[in-house]
Amino acid sequence: MKDLVSLLLLAVLTLSSVAQAQKRVATGTVPPATFADPNRKQKLAAAFPEIEKLFNTFAERMPGAVMGIVVDGEVVWVKAAGIREATNKAPVTPETVFRIASMTKSFTALAILKLRDDGKLSLDDPVTRYVPALADLPYPTSDSPTITIRHLLTHSEGFPEDNAWGDRQLAQTDETMRAWMRAGIPFSTVPGTAYEYSNYGFAILGQIIAKASGGPYANYMRDNILRPLGMNSTTFEKSEVPQDRIALGYRREDNAWKAEPILAHGSFGAMGGLWTNTHDLARWVAFLMSAFPPRDEVDRGPVKRGSVREMQQLWRMSPGSAFRSTTDAPLQLNVSGYGYGLGVAQDCRFAYVIGHGGGLPGYGSLMRWLPGYGVGLIAMSNLTYGGFNAIFNDTLDALHRTGALQPRVVKPSPALLAAQADVSQLIIKWDDALANRIMADNVFLDVPAEVRKSRWQSLAQDHGTCRPATSIDPENALRGEWRMACDRGWLNVFITLAPTIPPKVQTIGIAPVLPPDAEMTKAADAIVKLLGAWDQKAFEAIAAPGLNVEKVRRQINAASAWGSCKVGETLGGNGTRNSAIRLTCDNGPLMARIALDPASRKLTNLDLVPLREQRCVP
Repeated sequence: MKDLVSLLLLAVLTLSSVAQAQKRVATGTVPPATFADPNRKQKLAAAFPEIEKLFNTFAERMPGAVMGIVVDGEVVWVKAAGIREATNKAPVTPETVFRIASMTKSFTALAILKLRDDGKLSLDDPVTRYVPALADLPYPTSDSPTITIRHLLTHSEGFPEDNAWGDRQLAQTDETMRAWMRAGIPFSTVPGTAYEYSNYGFAILGQIIAKASGGPYANYMRDNILRPLGMNSTTFEKSEVPQDRIALGYRREDNAWKAEPILAHGSFGAMGGLWTNTHDLARWVAFLMSAFPPRDEVDRGPVKRGSVREMQQLWRMSPGSAFRSTTDAPLQLNVSGYGYGLGVAQDCRFAYVIGHGGGLPGYGSLMRWLPGYGVGLIAMSNLTYGGFNAIFNDTLDALHRTGALQPRVVKPSPALLAAQADVSQLIIKWDDALANRIMADNVFLDVPAEVRKSRWQSLAQDHGTCRPATSIDPENALRGEWRMACDRGWLNVFITLAPTIPPKVQTIGIAPVLPPDAEMTKAADAIVKLLGAWDQKAFEAIAAPGLNVEKVRRQINAASAWGSCKVGETLGGNGTRNSAIRLTCDNGPLMARIALDPASRKLTNLDLVPLREQRCVP
């Protein structure tokens, strides 16, 4: 029977390998995003003097600290300060080795994915397949799912948060841990229903790695992750760190630095036991960032690029929040959760932020990066739970002020560019054969061809001859918008392609825009002045009878949070009866939707709308 099971397993793995080998790739259909500014690195460097001042001030509260900035896989700035040990006042350098605590979890998670990719386990395997000590674990409800590896990776196994307890368990033996597991683990939530941070869960992942790989966890990490990445100063064993490089841990007590005992590597090492230095940690962050953007470039490992991206996706949500630090402060968005061994978040400025902190008695660390921007931050200290969130925020602010902290630009696919050319030609001169060739079957079911043809041809009455655009603003490989300049005004055109081969046009939007005439321009200027200071007489001069004065006054009062504004570009409308106009304000853009009476040219309606390009309103 054992031989039969082995043969069946071999057959499954063989079929999996064959399926992988036969995967078809349509090269070039989703071009990788690229940075638009070739001088971005030099421009970002303009912020380094300010960042160094921030770091020097910040590091005064710690025994020792080091911080670095990684751009496009390269360490472009690094600064060390303070002492690595108090007795001889030995200074911290970029070669100093710190314990990085829970940042270890990302290494453990990547090892699990490598074992998965190698066919040694599945993320949906029950943990009991590899950890028999959990076979009799009492579950909290009769309908609880069996805990899987995926549950452990995402802190959703239901174990209680255990930071205070877990930080002291690094040196426990495997035998002790197995005894604890056989005795049972209490649940704070039902498995698979909530996020709750569990060091215990990641310690169990270490046991799974050892079982699936057939050797000690630390050896697998060294041979399959650390050494292939060139992280030669990174280890789980303090004894392997040269004495003249190790940072001893301290806490602040009685106005002095008091030494923290250093725990040995043991069964809980998979959750927080790694030691590393600045250069190695930069290699780690650079490797994780190198998974972006997806591309056809040769994958050099040691783990598949797609798997490295997989661990940086949001798999378990935490409760989101929108808050103000004070009643008069801007509204802040915080949406976050957990990938595999990494935190995933978005805020008002950045839609995709990856990172993880680390804290143990004697140590504090943080790594954070913006995958779409190619920029990462790393920091380590030898202070108990020494945190770097504040200085990381200040550093990103400084980098942002250079104007060079910009994301990669999405590139249109050949199919999208071809569709743009065809749709533009169809707008200029309707052709039934062209329309039937490029449109998906839903288009003329949604709006009959003759109706659409009539509407498009009528555009010439207001706009004259329109011309094809020379560029497109793609949202992704199969969706984008562009502007067609015309004799009078322009057309904003938007399309989405269908999931057909070849991709045909399934959605088309055309927004005709004429510039505001003199009376519309006068109304827009008056509204901007009212935003600065309400003037009843000025308002009465532009208001038509029947205008909802209270509504206008309410919106103008609320718009004060956006600060001083000025009239910007026209976004829509016919320029006489109605216009949508961008207002460029201190605290973000607004759109003024203005309607005028055709006869009196007085204001009949005003709506002030925050533009969606601003992630958070003031």
